[in-house]
Amino acid sequence: MRILFIGDIVGSPGRRIVLERLEDIISNEQADLVIANGENSASGFGITPRLTEELLSAGIEVLSGGNHIWDRKEILDFIPREPRLLRPANFPATSPGSGLFCGTSRQGTPYAVLCLQGRIFMVANDDPFSVADRELLRLPPETKVVIVDIHAEATSEKQAMGWYLDGRVTAVLGTHTHVATADERILPGGTAFITDVGMTGPHDSIIGMEKGPIIKRFLDGLPARFEVATGDIQMNAVLIEADSVSGRAVSVARRRYKLDH
Repeated sequence: MRILFIGDIVGSPGRRIVLERLEDIISNEQADLVIANGENSASGFGITPRLTEELLSAGIEVLSGGNHIWDRKEILDFIPREPRLLRPANFPATSPGSGLFCGTSRQGTPYAVLCLQGRIFMVANDDPFSVADRELLRLPPETKVVIVDIHAEATSEKQAMGWYLDGRVTAVLGTHTHVATADERILPGGTAFITDVGMTGPHDSIIGMEKGPIIKRFLDGLPARFEVATGDIQMNAVLIEADSVSGRAVSVARRRYKLDH
């Protein structure tokens, strides 16, 4: 089974490369399942119902979220009705929506996607480690392929989650920082890991935003309006090959696709 996980989609440039290139990428990579973090799809902050439907119709099976998932108020009523859009499972129990989705791939393999958020340098939600234990117990016994998105700031926390879940899930993939790391590997128990998948959007930027206002804020400390940049549009992703029977990862490789026009 071949799984393509797409890093944080940022604004209209990120959506554009997904809409224009994903169909060919799925064909060329022979991907059976596509997952993406989509919480920055709406002008860099949040996601809307319309954009959720647009991305799901483009070939993405599941969209995961993170700390910006509630930035657009219209998502509050929508997310309980769209199980393929996830918010972190360790958010308060009263939060709308879910952090776990179970589905079947194009080739008929049961799979699950679990979304978690870290706590270091972020809002102190429930412990993602104990929540991961709880959510994994909910899975049907036939579901062996499990992809975990750990949306976190600290590299140490993401790596700790990888080692904690090694041998129990197919992959632990870091998101949130928008900068791809070069540490992709298969852990000893058969779990694919990378500290951060990276960003899908404009790379002539500072983590997706126009450089000027951000540099100015570092210089003077004054509030500034951040706008999504437009140049050097790339899709950062990882491609995982997994054994459909055992759920163990066989390989993991970084991918970078560009939009040349």
